[in-house]
Amino acid sequence: MDHSAHHTSTAHDHAAHQGHGSHGGHGPGSVTWGAAAKATLHCLTGCAIGEILGMAIGTALMWGNLQTMILAITLAFVFGYSFTLFAVRKAGLDWKIAIKVALAADTVSIAVMELVDNGIIAITPGAMDAHLSDALFWTSLLGGFAVAFVITTPVNKWMIGRGKGHAVVHAYH
Repeated sequence: MDHSAHHTSTAHDHAAHQGHGSHGGHGPGSVTWGAAAKATLHCLTGCAIGEILGMAIGTALMWGNLQTMILAITLAFVFGYSFTLFAVRKAGLDWKIAIKVALAADTVSIAVMELVDNGIIAITPGAMDAHLSDALFWTSLLGGFAVAFVITTPVNKWMIGRGKGHAVVHAYH
């Protein structure tokens, strides 16, 4: 009987694992800057949608700065989590597990993003009192997102490299 066709530890077919090569090395310690930037961009997209919507609503309703910022931050978290939540739900997770994965994957990234972005807006003279039609409103908001992206990317790289943050999501797609 010829057993040469059987799988052995010395003749392991590594080509079978190449389908996961596009993940950019999410194993502990092996994450690339590209993978970290992609995770941060994913986070930034949800945060930006929520924050812009919150700032626009609060400003349009002439709410005070504190109320507008609370709404914007809340919506940033809601939209940030929802991007991951719906992606892992699509992969077949039930709601309870999907929520846990989204919280584990995105909480630190969103928190850093929001802290930096809102900090930039808060320290930019006149930005907190700018209206939707003012260039200062949009430049401070978008500038804050740019700075937040630059600061949050190394945080995500560090977390993914330790199997935390966005790395948690990769077990489900």
